[in-house]
Amino acid sequence: MRKIEHLGIAVKDIEQANETYSKLLGVKPYKQEAVESEGVKTSFFMLGESKIELLEATNADSAIAKYIEKRGEGIHHIAIDVEDIQAERQRLIDEGFQPIGDIKEGADNKLICFFHPKSTNGVLTELCQERP
Repeated sequence: MRKIEHLGIAVKDIEQANETYSKLLGVKPYKQEAVESEGVKTSFFMLGESKIELLEATNADSAIAKYIEKRGEGIHHIAIDVEDIQAERQRLIDEGFQPIGDIKEGADNKLICFFHPKSTNGVLTELCQERP
């Protein structure tokens, strides 16, 4: 594991949140992207070596829609940059952490996978690897 890649923040209205975070961070988002397989629109802000990812649900069945309905807007997950996502995923499984699904393509040219908050002290944890 190399660094915190990004913090994911669930928002109801990504355009309004873009305005808020642009003012807060003093920079504009460098990338906006829809991830249809996850039912989200994303917007990324660069902050030093790390990023903030805003996530808006595009359908009522998406994980983000369910999260906001249950908990409201706020920090959804922490993402950690890894060199070899398959090896790190297996290492964490071997250590007893509970994966959610398999490795898949995510936003910002990444391969991603998640670990359940029940096994990570209440924090949804994402592994990210730059796609080759």
